[in-house]
Amino acid sequence: MTATIGMAMLTVISGAVNAATIAVPNYSFESPPTTFVVPLVDSWQQTPEPAFVDGMFTNTETGVFSNSPPPIDNCDGVQAAYLFADPQVALFQDYDSTDYANPTPTHAFDATYDAGKSYTLTVAVLGGTNLTEPMVEGTTLELSLYYRDSSNNLVPVAALSVTNSGALFPSPTHFVDFQVQVPTVKASDPWAGQHIGIEILSTVSPDLEGGYWDLDNVRLSSTVTPALMAPAYTNGHFSFTLQSEPGLPFEMLASTNVALALSNWTSLGTLTNVSGTIPFTDPATNVSRRFYRARQLLE
Repeated sequence: MTATIGMAMLTVISGAVNAATIAVPNYSFESPPTTFVVPLVDSWQQTPEPAFVDGMFTNTETGVFSNSPPPIDNCDGVQAAYLFADPQVALFQDYDSTDYANPTPTHAFDATYDAGKSYTLTVAVLGGTNLTEPMVEGTTLELSLYYRDSSNNLVPVAALSVTNSGALFPSPTHFVDFQVQVPTVKASDPWAGQHIGIEILSTVSPDLEGGYWDLDNVRLSSTVTPALMAPAYTNGHFSFTLQSEPGLPFEMLASTNVALALSNWTSLGTLTNVSGTIPFTDPATNVSRRFYRARQLLE
């Protein structure tokens, strides 16, 4: 008799997910330090200054400024970054990016897109129509996660467009968080295994350009998507591996009929996935067909 193991979908009943923080160099734009404003940004590559701008520095379209005394009430640290709302002005960072002080890559940001994980980018943004140099309604900014292809092109994986308006930014002294989500990376995705890149890009049209965006507190996190993996049948027992974020508790459920209501599935006990992967063996023997679910429990 040939045994058949059915690996059903993983049912998650808790909305709480443990995410791992990925370090982003100069995430809060605290460097280089300044008591006023400087058109330089450590760790972030600045796009070349547009031809129509005749500045004193390599690039005056982006830089960092002091928030002391603090006019922005939720600034992380004592500095933030500015980015003029002119076409194609950008800050970006990846494994091979450079900055004004390092013409060759330092490889300080070396995170990769790992199969089985999802990613969230969070950036604090301040736009508005009531700043010193106000932007008009409809000015846009793009936040994205990308990778470099074999030709060194920056290829977006996920992006979010932020459109300036008085409703979205009601206060000129308060940052608003925006998020970019990358769903679970598959091994077959072109970006699987590639280095992660972060870009903040002005996508304003020429007829709306003018003013500037303020930026702060760039955060990147990853989450292991729960999954049942590596099914096996050995000595009359079904077994598999549960993958999830470390430390999450689950109840293991089994049924010979995948269509049954979850309340009619048999509980095989509970476990805590301490390390992120944990093997599980069904104690039942000589079962020819079995489906399994792992249900995340409330902590």
